[in-house]
Amino acid sequence: MRFTPVPRLPLAAMLVLTALPLAHAGDMAAPPWADLRDVHLDTAPRTDAERARIADVTALPQTFDTPWRFEENTAGAQTVRARTTPDAFSQPAENLTFAQELDFRVGNGLFRRLWVSPPASTLASDGLGPLYNARSCQRCHLKDGRGHPPEGPDDSAVSMFLRISVPAASPQEVAAFIDGTHPTAPDPTYGTQLQDFSLPGHAPEYRLEVTYDEVTVPLSGGQSASLRQPTYRAADLGYGPLTAGAMLSPRVAPQMIGMGLLEAIPAQDILRLADPDDTDDDGISGRAQVVWSDVHDQPMLGRFGLKAGNPTVMDQVASAFAGDIGISNPIHRAGSGDCTDAQTDCTAALHGGDPEQGGLEIDQQGLDLVTFYSRTLGVPARRDVDDPQVLAGRRVFFDSGCATCHRPNHVTHRLKGENPASFQLIWPYTDLLLHDMGPGLADNRPEGRADGTEWRTAPLWGVGLTEKVSGHTNFLHDGRARSLLEAVLWHGGEAQSARDRVVQMPPEDRAALIRFLESL
Repeated sequence: MRFTPVPRLPLAAMLVLTALPLAHAGDMAAPPWADLRDVHLDTAPRTDAERARIADVTALPQTFDTPWRFEENTAGAQTVRARTTPDAFSQPAENLTFAQELDFRVGNGLFRRLWVSPPASTLASDGLGPLYNARSCQRCHLKDGRGHPPEGPDDSAVSMFLRISVPAASPQEVAAFIDGTHPTAPDPTYGTQLQDFSLPGHAPEYRLEVTYDEVTVPLSGGQSASLRQPTYRAADLGYGPLTAGAMLSPRVAPQMIGMGLLEAIPAQDILRLADPDDTDDDGISGRAQVVWSDVHDQPMLGRFGLKAGNPTVMDQVASAFAGDIGISNPIHRAGSGDCTDAQTDCTAALHGGDPEQGGLEIDQQGLDLVTFYSRTLGVPARRDVDDPQVLAGRRVFFDSGCATCHRPNHVTHRLKGENPASFQLIWPYTDLLLHDMGPGLADNRPEGRADGTEWRTAPLWGVGLTEKVSGHTNFLHDGRARSLLEAVLWHGGEAQSARDRVVQMPPEDRAALIRFLESL
């Protein structure tokens, strides 16, 4: 069945620089990574004439009483019709060519593939593990949506795991050291993440235990909310105790939509938003994450992952194949995945590399197809943009200061060829920067240049369809929030003042804010 496409934006609305004032631009000195370039993209330079013309077209109106131009087209020409079914996040971007849609479908098949233990009679289906978190990409990102923490003893943690690292003696011990990177290293026994599944003959690394304490938060108007404070435990460790000082960080699988568009936002546009020293005294100190790209073998702006630990979609996909499923690929070639030298049975186990694929379990063509699929999942259109309560909630969102970090819109690079992410006015509601979220959300585990309290601003597009897609409303990095209101109330650090405004505002404004978020 073919659905009626969302109307595409006029060309001018799909081009170049959005005119929403840069929160931290002006006389600020150039950030230390101001020379970062988007080497992963084949870009064309913007002209001054384009900048001026499109700044006029994309300027946000000052009124909050009516919808803004183009905001219903969340992903520009990639926007798809908003469905109220579980496959709302699983549609190809609307502007794919016929050939690109075929690649999308093949990539989807690989994304859904259930990997099996080696050896197997089917070429390129074996290589699972020996230790793993899931048998397929789809098992964690069910319907391309969010994971969730285990809810009770009969619910597995298949879409959640614990990252792990240990302090390194000096920054120079960090592989591909980047200035400002926190000196951490993989756990000598357990590697970079804990795997709770294993092939026969191998012990899983652990079993995730989560317990909660309820915390009541009084709200204005006689209302209240209950937050659940989680405690995590790595139980039943299969390979001995953790290294002294080991740091654990819980992570649920994030939604998949719009990744190619986030990847195509010019790095310079993101860097201009950074204000690490809060030079304008607004309490917001967004910092750029800079990480090593294993794909491009150089430092790049971090964009993906809950602490922006990966710079490109391919980096993200390749590391997930290796760490989550134990699948060797051209970027991470070890057939034993995240197994360490201390896990000798794991590293010595039979692997699934095929000579036809250069000895790998997924070759470059397969990696390219899954990457293309991940880049080109369509973003559903906004709903109810002219609803009076939604419009009122949008005003509350801006007046409360939420938009300072959850920056509404960006425009992607002008790209050569038939790249579907080229020149799109998009509304992801993120600045892709690191922000201190306070002690309540701290995992106390540094990653790259992010410290133990910093997280990347989460994109908000599609957040209102989470329950339809994923069957739950669990939010934040570990799924502790059971609603959008709970997610807001967990904000601290740089977002403390915005959170306090939400607590103190009239109940009807709070309801309007949530209604606005549900429309995204």
